[in-house]
Amino acid sequence: MKKIRVLVVDDSALMRKMIPQILNADHEIEVVGTAIDGIFALKKIPEVRPDVITLDIDMPRMDGIATLHSIIHHFAIPTIMVSSLSQHEADMTLKALGMGAFDFVSKPLDAISLHISDIGDDLIRKVKAAHDNPFSRLKIKQNQSVTEKHAKKTREAGKNPERVLAIGISTGGPNALSYLLPQLPGNFPAGILIVQHMPKGFTGMLASRLNATCQIEVKEACDGDLVLAGRALVAPGDRHLKIKRMPLGTIAVLSTATPVSGHRPSVDVLFRSIAEEYAANASGLIMTGMGSDGALGLGEIQKMGGLTVAQDEDSCVVFGMPKAAVERHVVTKTVSLGNMAEFLINEFCIREESYGTVTC
Repeated sequence: MKKIRVLVVDDSALMRKMIPQILNADHEIEVVGTAIDGIFALKKIPEVRPDVITLDIDMPRMDGIATLHSIIHHFAIPTIMVSSLSQHEADMTLKALGMGAFDFVSKPLDAISLHISDIGDDLIRKVKAAHDNPFSRLKIKQNQSVTEKHAKKTREAGKNPERVLAIGISTGGPNALSYLLPQLPGNFPAGILIVQHMPKGFTGMLASRLNATCQIEVKEACDGDLVLAGRALVAPGDRHLKIKRMPLGTIAVLSTATPVSGHRPSVDVLFRSIAEEYAANASGLIMTGMGSDGALGLGEIQKMGGLTVAQDEDSCVVFGMPKAAVERHVVTKTVSLGNMAEFLINEFCIREESYGTVTC
């Protein structure tokens, strides 16, 4: 079987040693070259003809952002960013994903002690996914220009919602959310809860970026936050997100319980929670991502009579999570990313005087 050819680009000698060791240990992958910075990488690409590139963010001479721009426009090779957990690099990583990077992995804070191997399984999975889905990222990037016309508008005071919408998403998520959420009106009548598979430090930055472009409020969830109509709460990295209905309103509940199927936050945990608390008024949306997180929880929503929706294969960067739900027969409706906002508006927006006029 032909191996997946990988080029590793990193200015750290340690990383140029450890990443190839990790990847070459998998019999389906072969590291065909390394480069110390972006300038060397762009010269090596025609020579080694990689299928996938791993790319450091912070490098001298030509950084990861400038290098990624050239890779996308001249070579169209799927690229996985390798980022530290610093605020600056988290911001640059989200920028890279918006430009068209396939996904990212985060370096451990103590990579110098060789704990870089801790990310090995995640990196291998993402290299294989990038190889199998090389062009789907570009579809979302082309669609994303539609949302540029949306400006942030004054939001109405949130109300305790009768319904909630939970979204589970992973690889391709930041771009998909950046496309979808700005199209929802500020008076969207449901509370929104989001699990995006991301490490601690990245989810807060993602929520902040989304909030700046959306008419709804988007924030990283804190323990005790109210679930309100027109507000989206994003599960923090490394925390499960659940909800609890209380006499004065529904609140977010965070926990450090054991990861579920390797994930914390887990989509299954969130979906099961809204099914328990809202029954038929719970809705689950499973979107682009690797693996099967969310399929079991979506089944719980379906059992309670709630709406279950999946993003369609053509608009997913990776169809893994929606596919797992579809194969379990727990999806009521499959919708493309391009039509998702219209579908949600038609499903949730109630033309009541208290909410104002909503164009559906």
